[in-house]
Amino acid sequence: MQLFANANYNIISKRKMGYIFSGVLIAISVISLIIHGGPKYNIDFTGGTLIHLKFDKDIQIQDVRNALSSKGYKGLEIKHFGAKNEVAMRAGLLRTAEEITTTMEAIIAEAIPDNHFVIQRIEKVGPKIGQELIFDAIKAIFWALVLILFYILWRFEFRFSIGAIAALIHDVTITLGVFSIFEIEISAPLIAAILTIVGYSLNDTIVVFDRIRESIKSSKKTRDIAEITNQSINETLSRTVVTSVTTLIVVIVLFIYGGEVLHSFALALIIGIVIGTYSSVFIASPIIVDWKVKKA
Repeated sequence: MQLFANANYNIISKRKMGYIFSGVLIAISVISLIIHGGPKYNIDFTGGTLIHLKFDKDIQIQDVRNALSSKGYKGLEIKHFGAKNEVAMRAGLLRTAEEITTTMEAIIAEAIPDNHFVIQRIEKVGPKIGQELIFDAIKAIFWALVLILFYILWRFEFRFSIGAIAALIHDVTITLGVFSIFEIEISAPLIAAILTIVGYSLNDTIVVFDRIRESIKSSKKTRDIAEITNQSINETLSRTVVTSVTTLIVVIVLFIYGGEVLHSFALALIIGIVIGTYSSVFIASPIIVDWKVKKA
C-alpha cells in the first residue's frame, strides 16, 4: 500500500501561509535567543566541573540544593541524571574538582545521612577548551552550509540553492529556538544532531528538487513553474512522509528509552525531522516558484 498514491494537493497556492507560519516560528526563536542571551551551552562549551552522584534510594533535588545552599554553595546547577536516584551537579570555573569531591561530598553526606551515595564520574573542562569547541562547532555548521551551497549550484541552478539554504537556515534556527525556549543545554552531541538535521533536511529537499528538474525538462517550457512544482511535491509526498515517519519511530524510541545522555540528542532529531520535512515542502520548493516569478 502506498500513502498519498494519487495526491493532488494545491500546496503552492498556499505557500504564503507557510511563509507566515515559518516567519512566526523564526521570530519566536530569535526573540527567545535574544532574551536568553543566545543558546544555553553546557559544560562542554562553558567550562567547569560536572559531578555525577548515584544514591541508594530516590532523592529529591531540593534536598541536595538545600544542603549545599545552607553552607554557602548557591547557584549550582543540580538536576536528575536519568533515574530518580542519580543527580548531576555542575559548578562554574570558580569551583575546583577537589572542593566538589571533598567539601561538597561531606556536606551532602551529613545533610542526607539515610541515603548513601557514590560518585560515578567527574568531568572538568577548562574555559579555553570550551571556547575552542564553540568556535569549532560554528565552523563545522558554516562549512557544511557552504559546501551544500556549492553542491546545489553544481547539480541544479542558483534558484534551487537559494531554496535549499533558506530551508536549512529555517530548520536550524527553529531547532535552536525550541531549545532556547525550554532552556535545554547545547552540548557536543547536539551539534552532531544539528549537522544530522542539515543532512536529513537536504536529502529530503534534493528528492523534490530532482523531480522538479526532470519535470521542467520534460515539459519543454509549456507548463507554468508553479504547476510543475506542485505536481512534483505531490509525486514525492508519499516517499517524504513514509521516510520521515519511519525515521521518527526509531528516534522516538531512542528519546523514550535512550536515557538522559541521549535525551536531548533524540529530541533535537525529532524536532529537526518534523521541521525538515515541513520545510522541504512548504519553504524550499515554493521559493523556487517565487524566485522564477521574480526573475521572469
